[in-house]
Amino acid sequence: MPEFLVMPAVVANARDGTIARWLKVEGEAVASGEAFAEIETDKAVIEISSPKTGRIARIIHGDGATVTVETPIGILADEGETEANVAQLLTTSTSTMLVQRDAFGFDSSAAPSVETPRGSLNRRIFASPLARRLAGEMGILLSDINGTGPRGRILRGDVEAFDTAIRSSSPTTTPAAQPVVVNEDVSVVRSNDVEIPHVAIPHSAMRWTIAQRLSASKQTIPHFYLNAEIVVDALLELRKQINATRPAEARFSVTDFLVKATAAAFARVPACNVIWTEDALLSLQRTDICIAVATAGGLITPVVKDAGQKSLSVISDEISDLALRARNGSLKPGEYRGGSFTISNLGMYGVSDFTAIVNPPQAAILAVGAIEERVVSRELKAVHARVMRVTLSLDHRAIDGALGAQWLSSFKALLQNPMQILV
Repeated sequence: MPEFLVMPAVVANARDGTIARWLKVEGEAVASGEAFAEIETDKAVIEISSPKTGRIARIIHGDGATVTVETPIGILADEGETEANVAQLLTTSTSTMLVQRDAFGFDSSAAPSVETPRGSLNRRIFASPLARRLAGEMGILLSDINGTGPRGRILRGDVEAFDTAIRSSSPTTTPAAQPVVVNEDVSVVRSNDVEIPHVAIPHSAMRWTIAQRLSASKQTIPHFYLNAEIVVDALLELRKQINATRPAEARFSVTDFLVKATAAAFARVPACNVIWTEDALLSLQRTDICIAVATAGGLITPVVKDAGQKSLSVISDEISDLALRARNGSLKPGEYRGGSFTISNLGMYGVSDFTAIVNPPQAAILAVGAIEERVVSRELKAVHARVMRVTLSLDHRAIDGALGAQWLSSFKALLQNPMQILV
């Protein structure tokens, strides 16, 4: 008997999901446990697998569709089952499901039976996420737009058409003031009148969420910053000695030592391992350290959990595995959510130093710059040394300046005496 393939809740409390792409076409066979589609979350692309062997008899929602959790996105049929079996499933089951939740994820029973006067504050407005974003950027009220989609749903084209109509009815500039059209096939972003030729790249769920979270962080978290220069000659020499005894594919990176030192610094200054909430300051009993990894879709921060209880070798193996799967989009939600602290290392790009934005609900993030050869004073003599500059960004609601300085001092001491990291 054919069965529905439904949109799963790929993360806790998810209300909907976006189909990044189908990995199978209609009629194609799929094995039990084989991935048939990719679902995009705010941080990664998750594969969903077939519950049994069969074939994809019907694709109900295509690539790019945002669908409410538990809503059918396709139909899986056994080999030998006909289109008549699929049609029977649609007529006997789908109608019941769609009374509660239509193809766009809205409760049909809640939909108004008659059109509410346009502009009414009580009117329920159905609009695609992209249409809502465009309307917000253009300063247009959705209640002023008549949607052309199913059940009056407002689509991107509706917003753009409304904006065009407004502009055409506004006073025009004189011919002499008209901008020169370089290429009539190049679109113009109407929200801010950018007339330079460009290509509009729609925001992915990941990029949109990054923008929202970091904007909220800068607007709501009172950041302050502490800087330090760390002489890392001893660290690099220790790393060289250890790596000489290990195979090339298992050699330690500087980031591995940074994670280990971070966990050790929190053990020395546990008062910094906190999260601010409106109800209370949460003192964390475990050190889960996020590592910022650049991917094609944006920044993602997989978590090395309970780093304080792990050896340098285990930490190194986990970082390598998490970073690889972050870049190919195969992380599980539990592997990039949470964390008590984040390390962002841009030193490999030659960046001397930078400041990072606190990743809420965490209270701090460490920005690591490149290791550079510098002249430093040692016993009243100018000597050459390899120096790494770091910047600690903190949430002043949770951590005061003196406490943050104590943590950074401990971190610096550990890196400059790296044998303490290993014991």
